Amino acid sequence: MSKSLLIDILPFEVTSQQINESMSDNRGRLVVSGVLQRANSKNQNGRIYPKEVLIREAKKYTKEFIKQSRALGELDHPESSVVNLKNTSHNVKEMWWEGDNLLGKCEVLSTPAGNILKELFQAGIKLGISSRGLGSVQQSEAKSSAQEVQDDFELIAFDFVSNPSTHGAFMYPVNESVDPYTRTCGKWCKVESIINDIIRG
Repeated sequence: MSKSLLIDILPFEVTSQQINESMSDNRGRLVVSGVLQRANSKNQNGRIYPKEVLIREAKKYTKEFIKQSRALGELDHPESSVVNLKNTSHNVKEMWWEGDNLLGKCEVLSTPAGNILKELFQAGIKLGISSRGLGSVQQSEAKSSAQEVQDDFELIAFDFVSNPSTHGAFMYPVNESVDPYTRTCGKWCKVESIINDIIRG
C-alpha cells in the first residue's frame, strides 16, 4: 500500500493574556501551548488516528527530535515531506497526553517566518496547528464514514497554518500517492499560492 502525505489541522487558540505572560516569563521569547493532535476521533478530514499509533510516533518524535532540539516546524502549508529550514518558525519543546489529546509546547523562533508567526499571534489572528506525516489509510470498520490511519504512519512535523473555516479546505487528498519529497495539492494549489504571496509580501 502506497503512502500519502497526510495533513490534518486543529484550531490553535492563544489568548493575548497567555502571550503577555509567556513573553514576561521567558525574557521576551514567545512560547505557546495547545492541542497538537487528537486520537480516536474522526477529524474534519474524515480520518481517525488510533491512539497506539500516535503514542508510538509521539515517543519517537520526542526521542529523535524534541530531546535533540530539532523538532522544527514551518509557517504555512508545507511543500514537501521534508522540513524546509528557510521557512521554520518554531521548535516543539515538549509533548504530553491529556486523555486522547496530544498537547505540546512550541517556542516561536526569531527567524523571518517566526517573526511573522509572532506578529500573527499578537494581532489575535486565529491559526491552526497542522500535523504532517506519511502513511496510508483504510476504511474504518467502526465508522463507515471515516478512514483509519494505518500502522505505517510516520510523524514528520507540526506546522502553523491559516485555519480554514470551511471543513476540508487546504487538505490534501488521502488517496493521492505522494513522492517522499514532493506532494500535489490539486485544485488547492492556486489558493495556497495566493495566501503564500500575501503572507510573504
